[in-house]
Amino acid sequence: MRNLLLTLAFDGTAYHGWQVQANAVTVQQTVQDAAERICGRREPLTGCSRTDAGVHANEYCCTLRTESSVDCATLVQALNALLPRDIAVSACREVPPDFHPRYDCTAKEYVYRIWNAPQKHPFLYKYAYHFKYPLDAGLLHAEAQAYCGTHDFSAFCAAGGSVEDHVRTVSAAAVEREGDLVQFRVSADGFLYNMVRIMTGTLLEIAGGKLPPGCIPAILASGERSAAGFTAPAHGLFLNHVSYAPDGCGEGDYGRE
Repeated sequence: MRNLLLTLAFDGTAYHGWQVQANAVTVQQTVQDAAERICGRREPLTGCSRTDAGVHANEYCCTLRTESSVDCATLVQALNALLPRDIAVSACREVPPDFHPRYDCTAKEYVYRIWNAPQKHPFLYKYAYHFKYPLDAGLLHAEAQAYCGTHDFSAFCAAGGSVEDHVRTVSAAAVEREGDLVQFRVSADGFLYNMVRIMTGTLLEIAGGKLPPGCIPAILASGERSAAGFTAPAHGLFLNHVSYAPDGCGEGDYGRE
């Protein structure tokens, strides 16, 4: 049994997230269907993270366990030939049998994109949240630094999450502007259900005057979801990068190959 690590990118618009669901089309199901046609049997496919319906990925890692002898380069080409145009495989490599794309992950980086202009953008409406009111990216960058560090992020977790431990360590947070596109970039050792979208909504409510500057530490301390901002829509969110510790051969960051 081989353990193959696939690196994907996908447009999540047409999918109900990553994980297989009854009566809904998901990314996992779609990749698994393609792999079954190549390998001749339905093989286990394990993802690095769940993603909500409509969320995108610039880099998503998953493992395919298979007895097929097809080489990695051929598998990439064959999968891309079968997959719809909104899912692409960029890399494949063999990893140790005990490698797990979720539990061996050391950090993830998400990017939330905001189209900050009075008028909507006809080509970005699926990939950036339209916020027409002025945004001070410098102010929001300063506010976002309060997310950094190890905190209980219960206030930034939507109801319905399956984990009990809400403590996470955010290693970096930044708000950057390029023209009318504003991006909130955040890296952490893990994320809770809707965490990045609520972090984004909180920053936008600070920008709009609904929440006062400097309020994020108090929101964290409260542990109350009602204290934080709204949940920003899914279509502006991208899983941007997945990091792994070096393996026994001194190689790391599998997803970057």
